[in-house]
Amino acid sequence: MLKTARRIVIKVGSSLVTNQGKGLDHSALQHWAEQINRLKQMNKEVVLVSSGAVAEGMQRLNWNTRPTALYELQAAAAVGQMGLAQAYAACFGSYEQKTAQVLLTHGDLSDRERYLNARSTLMTLLKLNIIPIINENDTVATDEIRFGDNDTLAALVTNLVEADVLVILTDQAGLYTSDPRKNHHATLLSEVCVADPALLKMAGGVGSKIGSGGMLTKVMAAKRAARSGAHTIIASGHEVDVLVRMADGEILGTRLMATIPVLAARKQWLADYLQIRGTVTLDQGAVHALVADGKSLLPIGVTNINGNFERGEAVACLTSEGREVARGLINYNATETRKIMGKASTHIENILGYVDEAELIHRDNLAVF
Repeated sequence: MLKTARRIVIKVGSSLVTNQGKGLDHSALQHWAEQINRLKQMNKEVVLVSSGAVAEGMQRLNWNTRPTALYELQAAAAVGQMGLAQAYAACFGSYEQKTAQVLLTHGDLSDRERYLNARSTLMTLLKLNIIPIINENDTVATDEIRFGDNDTLAALVTNLVEADVLVILTDQAGLYTSDPRKNHHATLLSEVCVADPALLKMAGGVGSKIGSGGMLTKVMAAKRAARSGAHTIIASGHEVDVLVRMADGEILGTRLMATIPVLAARKQWLADYLQIRGTVTLDQGAVHALVADGKSLLPIGVTNINGNFERGEAVACLTSEGREVARGLINYNATETRKIMGKASTHIENILGYVDEAELIHRDNLAVF
């Protein structure tokens, strides 16, 4: 699975990057940097979702136990995020690999405009051969911070960047038939379908004292990642060279298989679940480019628009006869689109004073009927 994957999201939990709550384990971070560097040498794109900010903040504040008050957790995260970013930059820097810190909340990915902003940023970083290191923006998060929900965040990022595989590394070997800490007869599952209803019954228990996630959140994350067709691997981060070995084809942990391909799943989401906020009418050339050639929609191909949509909202693409041929997430609001429609993409900056994207709707955000 990992051997054939082109784009991978890797999530490492607090227990794998901290020294039993005594701040960051720099040797562990160096180990992850070394493995990810080897994945990069295999021509794989990697996004890293890392916990550890709260634990590092606790160490810097000389707190021995994880606080329960929200404002204290947010303060610890704010203090610790500095150390986390610095540590990763130093570790990856030893391999001449640049990194970028990206802080997100669930709200960033549920709002369509912020979703597109986050997607554009992450895609640009990947094109620049930079490894995005993502963490929950715990300083401003509310409910999320109470659950240590970086598993869910990793799944949302997997959907966002259309990754092939989500790898969740934990302190367990994988998913068992029941909690192995309570049932010595529990057996490790090698491969399961993410749609299997029995998965939720198998997953149970809480995380370590440092983190606060559990196997249930990991199974739920796998189900969420599968919505865009991504497979998930839950494996032990304590396995030597676990990432490299899996990339070489070795089967480790539990593979949770999605039931539909990545592209088909995303197109289904775009086609079926988004509320249409407006329409754009296309000329014959633009219709052919979308339907026959699978290309993006450019402003020059638009002859008319209807609606007062905002950037990131879904619009329907119509022929001159009014037949819908596609729908997708638009990169400019209605006012901006009216100004640039019928114009070449090279004129966008002169007309608007800035340019977000050359495409009105990128083909990756377009479902063609």
